[in-house]
Amino acid sequence: MHPPRPVRVVLVGFGPVGARFAEELLPEVVAGRVDLTVVGAESGDPYNRVLVAELAVGLTEKDDIVLADSDELRGSGVDVRTGVRVVAIDREARTVLLDDGTDVEYDRLVLATGARANIPTLSGVARTIRDSSTLGRLGHAAIGTDDALPTGVTVVRDLADAETIGRAVAAKQHIVVLGAGVLGLEFALLAARHGATVSVVHTGAFPMPRNLDRGGGSVLSRALRARGITLLAHSPAEGIAVHTEDDGTTRFDALYTADGKHIHGDLLVLSCGVGARAELAVTAGLRTEAGIVVDRDLRSWTDSRIYAIGDCAHIVENDGQTDTARLGGAPAGLIGPGWRQAEWLAARFAADVTGTEHSDAPPAERASVVMLKGEGIDAVSAGAISAEPWDPRIGDVEPPNVALWADPEHGRYVKMVTRDGVLEGFVSVGMPRASAELTMLFERGGELPSDRSLLLRLDAPDEPVASGTPAGPEAIICTCNAVTAGTISDAWHAGNTTVACIGKATRAGTGCGGCKDRIERIIADREATLGTPPALEVTA
Repeated sequence: MHPPRPVRVVLVGFGPVGARFAEELLPEVVAGRVDLTVVGAESGDPYNRVLVAELAVGLTEKDDIVLADSDELRGSGVDVRTGVRVVAIDREARTVLLDDGTDVEYDRLVLATGARANIPTLSGVARTIRDSSTLGRLGHAAIGTDDALPTGVTVVRDLADAETIGRAVAAKQHIVVLGAGVLGLEFALLAARHGATVSVVHTGAFPMPRNLDRGGGSVLSRALRARGITLLAHSPAEGIAVHTEDDGTTRFDALYTADGKHIHGDLLVLSCGVGARAELAVTAGLRTEAGIVVDRDLRSWTDSRIYAIGDCAHIVENDGQTDTARLGGAPAGLIGPGWRQAEWLAARFAADVTGTEHSDAPPAERASVVMLKGEGIDAVSAGAISAEPWDPRIGDVEPPNVALWADPEHGRYVKMVTRDGVLEGFVSVGMPRASAELTMLFERGGELPSDRSLLLRLDAPDEPVASGTPAGPEAIICTCNAVTAGTISDAWHAGNTTVACIGKATRAGTGCGGCKDRIERIIADREATLGTPPALEVTA
């Protein structure tokens, strides 16, 4: 009797989420139960796109943001094909067509195509609307590719963007950032810190409008200006002006806005959010909305052999909605949920091929904590923050309780929204110790102390840094990888004494990077308590 044929799995996309899926499924490849083919459009190893801005200004090295080794995967039996694109899916034949003319058969197809930077509607900047009719007209050239931007205009997504930005920062040029979300502001802070002149143009009254209330946004605006960043609020961008250089190159000269501003600069950085790379699914006839529509099992509504994970996956439970009904929600847009989807789906496939039990669906994601990372600046928010202290009772529904403290002169602001003492949402600006404690409480659904001022005292100038592992060993420190304080402490005891070493041992800090200061606190506490890790003492 012949052994069963391995299940043929094709993974389209070799970014952070795709790489995690491949690594998690590797034991089944080694055991001969799965035949895995990975197709990635970029030529090198997968890397963490969240840290591209840090790479651009020299705060990290390329090797430090690489997430998987292609050669190691190949050595374990994975067919890794980089530098090629999947341009079509033949669902009837169950094959994918690559742009080199080859095709690959599959039993299960996993789409981890990620997201591309949104290109806003600007006069002078071409953008492609990737609907079915346009994709049908453009053909394979529009699948998995990005629009060409004018010289002097860039986004912050890949290694080529890092090189473009790095040259501008090194030359201390004037960089204009369009968009005041978290990533745009983090980049602006990095560029200004390294000598560039930075202007941030946005449409709202204050930065980070999706994450902060007016009070928090106003205090953050002051902090950004104090660090040399020019903020131009209430300024909807309309287009760009260009000039022609001596060699005939047409280059960005200025961004002009609906309120009559012309903001001249050397480089325009577009930071206007991202959108799912779903065009491959569109041309294959799969249901798409804000991304590729999948159910809680990450399986396509349209084809049960096709799955989607990460920034391209729009998860909606299929409860009989019509094909024309507008679906709510959107892809998570964060690296942590994508990694958890990859891990769950790989475990599901492994359970299927080994005949073992597996959980019915991925764990539900709690509302994410949003952190602005910048040296000397701290802005954190989570959950429902729209309530105000003076909100009235509506019928029989009592409004949540809101505690608010503001000191704009010194750049401090805290807002805590609670119901029955449990934290439902918060905003914290300029209060790093309070925000760390609030983050812990929010993530575990904990109650606030009855005296809210205890949290404010954490950031008092004469208050010593709290010692001890924050919130106990079960507290989640790295939300991207769900790594607890206890796991990090165990890694330190095993001889990992730096944030980088902890990251390699546990994956903590390798996602958005927002937890690195908390990892440093645990390391400092262990050093203050024990001095040298026991593992190193034994070695010595």
